[in-house]
Amino acid sequence: MIRLRWWMLTVTALLAVSCGIYSFTGTSIQPDVQTVAIHYFEYKALRVNPSLSNALTEAMRDKFQRLTRLEQVEEDGDLELSADITGYDVKPMAVTAGEVAAQNRLTVTVKATFVNRKHSEDDWDKSFSAYADYDSQNSLDAVEATLCEEIIEKLVEDIFNAAVANW
Repeated sequence: MIRLRWWMLTVTALLAVSCGIYSFTGTSIQPDVQTVAIHYFEYKALRVNPSLSNALTEAMRDKFQRLTRLEQVEEDGDLELSADITGYDVKPMAVTAGEVAAQNRLTVTVKATFVNRKHSEDDWDKSFSAYADYDSQNSLDAVEATLCEEIIEKLVEDIFNAAVANW
C-alpha cells in the first residue's frame, strides 16, 4: 500500500513537471520562454525617496532569479518588465477626538508594463499599490526604511504574480 502511494505520488509529480508550464514555485512560464529583462524602475512620484527605485528594481530581479529558471538579460528578453513609481504619498488614517492623526499611511503606487515577446496575449499594463501604516507619533523619517521594506515586499509579490503566476 505504501509503495503504491509512493509510486502514484512520483508519477503525479513527474507529470506536473514534465508539462513544462507549471512549477512548484507557482510560476507558469511557457517552455519556449528563456530570458527576462527587468528594466530599472523609474521614479516619477512628486514626493522624493532616493533609494526606492533601486530597492524595488533589485527586489524584483532577485525574485525572478530565485523563483524562475529564466536568464536575466539587459535588453530584448523574451519577457520584459518595466515600471514607473508614480505615487509616494502619506495620508492620515485614524483621527483622534482632537482632530489629530493617530495613524498615518504611506502608500506607494507603481505603473508596470509587462511584455511577453513569445506570447503577446500575456502582455499587460497595470497599476499596483501597496501601503503600510505607522503611528503618527513617529516621524516618517524614523520609520520610512521599515515601511518601504514592507511595501516593496508586497509590490514585488503582486507584480511577480501578475507577470508569471497568472493570478
